[in-house]
Amino acid sequence: MEEMLQHFSISNYRRLQLMRFTVEQINNSTSLLPNVALGYEMFDHCSDTLSFPGILKLISVNGQVQPWVELTTKVIAVVGPFTSTQALTVAPFFMTDLIPMVNYGSSTSIFSKKAKFPSFLRTVHPNSDVIEVILTILKHFQWRWVAFLYTADDYGYDGLDLFINRVRGTEICIAYSKDLKPGINFSRLFQQIERQNIHVIIVFAAEVVAEALIESAIHFNVTNKVWIANDAWSLNKRLPKMKEIRNIGTVLGVAQPVVEVPGFGDFIRSTESHAKCDYEGHQMLCNQVCNCSDWSAKDILEADPSFSFPVYSAVYAIAHALHKTLQCGEGGCKNITVYPKMVLAELQKSNFTLLNRTIQFDKNGDLKFGLYFLVFWNRAGEAQKIGFYKFYPSVHSYINSTAILWYTDGEVPTSVCSPECPEGYARKQNDLYTCCFTCEICPNETYINVTVDPYSCISCKETEWSKEGSTSCNLRLVEYIPFTDVGAVLIMVGACILVGLSGAISVLFATNYNTPVVRSAGGPMCFLILGCLIVCSVSVFFYFGKPTNASCILRYFPFLLFFTVCLACFIVRSFQIICIFKIAAKFPKLQSWWTKYHGQWLLITAAFTAQALLLITSLTYDPPIPYNETLWHQDQIVLFCSLNLEITSCTFVLLVFLSCLCFIFSYMGKDLPKNYNEAKAITFCLLLLVVTWILFVTIYLLYQGKFIQILNALAVLCSLYSFLLWYFLPKCYIIIFQSHKNTPQYFQGLIQNYTKTISY
Repeated sequence: MEEMLQHFSISNYRRLQLMRFTVEQINNSTSLLPNVALGYEMFDHCSDTLSFPGILKLISVNGQVQPWVELTTKVIAVVGPFTSTQALTVAPFFMTDLIPMVNYGSSTSIFSKKAKFPSFLRTVHPNSDVIEVILTILKHFQWRWVAFLYTADDYGYDGLDLFINRVRGTEICIAYSKDLKPGINFSRLFQQIERQNIHVIIVFAAEVVAEALIESAIHFNVTNKVWIANDAWSLNKRLPKMKEIRNIGTVLGVAQPVVEVPGFGDFIRSTESHAKCDYEGHQMLCNQVCNCSDWSAKDILEADPSFSFPVYSAVYAIAHALHKTLQCGEGGCKNITVYPKMVLAELQKSNFTLLNRTIQFDKNGDLKFGLYFLVFWNRAGEAQKIGFYKFYPSVHSYINSTAILWYTDGEVPTSVCSPECPEGYARKQNDLYTCCFTCEICPNETYINVTVDPYSCISCKETEWSKEGSTSCNLRLVEYIPFTDVGAVLIMVGACILVGLSGAISVLFATNYNTPVVRSAGGPMCFLILGCLIVCSVSVFFYFGKPTNASCILRYFPFLLFFTVCLACFIVRSFQIICIFKIAAKFPKLQSWWTKYHGQWLLITAAFTAQALLLITSLTYDPPIPYNETLWHQDQIVLFCSLNLEITSCTFVLLVFLSCLCFIFSYMGKDLPKNYNEAKAITFCLLLLVVTWILFVTIYLLYQGKFIQILNALAVLCSLYSFLLWYFLPKCYIIIFQSHKNTPQYFQGLIQNYTKTISY
């Protein structure tokens, strides 16, 4: 069966002659079907309606068609028809009786469904394979904005559906698609393509339709396009030789391998002399009128060779199946009644080599082996091979881009809706097409990985950082104050000196315990204060090194708790001094109660207990823990200890309250005897304490970095030294260097002078 489309097609006529040659070659073979002659009947499937008489005649027995009845018919297999629509029209007639149809041109996907077409096989690859090759070309050259033009029939619609499904989820967009119906307005079609700035046009159409399209493109002066041809017209012989073909741009194509069939040229030349049409001018079954004498052997041999080998291999596949069905050997073939389904069974098991190519069908009746060539229409008017796409057993492809002469004179043309985003930018897709987008720079602390997701900026990990517009993240530099840091060493040495001084002062006070200076400084309470200062100094050591859960607690807990005891002690000392000189005379009962119930120790115990409870509560609910501070510096992680100020605010409030109370009492005693005035020393210590922490808080608010921990430790140490140096050191000086002032008589004289002063 052969196709005749309105006008005479030399390409189809070449295939018809190739089928004749193949049958004669098999009949002349001594190894394939020996002593068996194949007969055939050919006619043009030029109309779906007028072709039915021929089809019914083929499957009829004694003028009757009896489906599902196993009768001996004259047809055991069918080759063709060429197009998918033609095959869909006639295939159901042959499927009912499982008459094998070995097709050489119908590539629509539906024929792979064996439930509908159980006896359909084909020696041409399905549309899905052609679409896969076209997609490979698009991806190779990064063309993402394409038009898809297709034949207005089952073949074209199937190609469009396959292409739509295949590009879904990729970066390729179908900017425009149109079926090429008869009478289409090509001028409007090209205007729409031009309006959308499309530079790559896929033409998935039959040869005759593609010829009309390309000729119209030349006529309407369409320029600067890349045309991708399917295998139906990529090897067209007439179009590449047209002078104006260069104006339309560059033509690439997917082509079947051109296989030289030995002896076919001699066959055509030998039949040229008697290729006259005896029926010229007479209407046969269907449109079989042609003036064959107008075509020479050269014209036939130079016609488009596409689908020639599929025709050749289709006939040979049937011959090999029949050879096995008849159990042929060297002595000949057995006299067996052959039914079509017997031939079908052998066809499905086909596995033979023809012209160095393996012919084997898969479970869907499609070819297992094979490849496509990628071609380029060069300036010599020929389809030049530039690559290949191999299917089985594994997919392998190659494209020689340097062999292509682009219309851009060297540069590979581009076809995109939106230009590629610069490095470090993410795409912001519009509502319609995935390949139409705007570009937005990725902000700090994010990066873009276009191979994974070109539409999203990915956040860096906490341990990483990035600048604006980055394609990767960098590891942050981990910062903390090591024990070997100069500042840390100096502060730890200062803490050790404080401990040593506190111990030395304790020894000095112990040896001079009964002297007036030690008694006026607080007596036994001095040892409590000095002990608390020593314990508080321990906190300083935990500000250095990598923070841990334990170190975070120990840098705050000892200082806050025992510094509270220090403040409580100084409140007691200030109150006692005021009570002795100013309150006792006015409120003797208060003095009596304070002395009787040891009010000083009650106050100290109450302050200690309150602060301990507050600290335990805060540590239970939200203890200070190691914290990676990433907001201070973009490229650094400062190892820090987090302290929930809301939870621990009560502890700080208590410290501030005690400091204020201490300051009030100490300030009230500013005019007491000079050498008996601890109140002035306490006031000065408190002023230093306030100045120290105001400076620290100010720096903390202005500076952000790892050295804030050194400053915090320094503030703690300065707070301890303020009491040690300005309260205890002057008393030590008197004990050591001014012992004459450390006598009861001297203190009694100061008190008497003060009494005379206030009495006047």
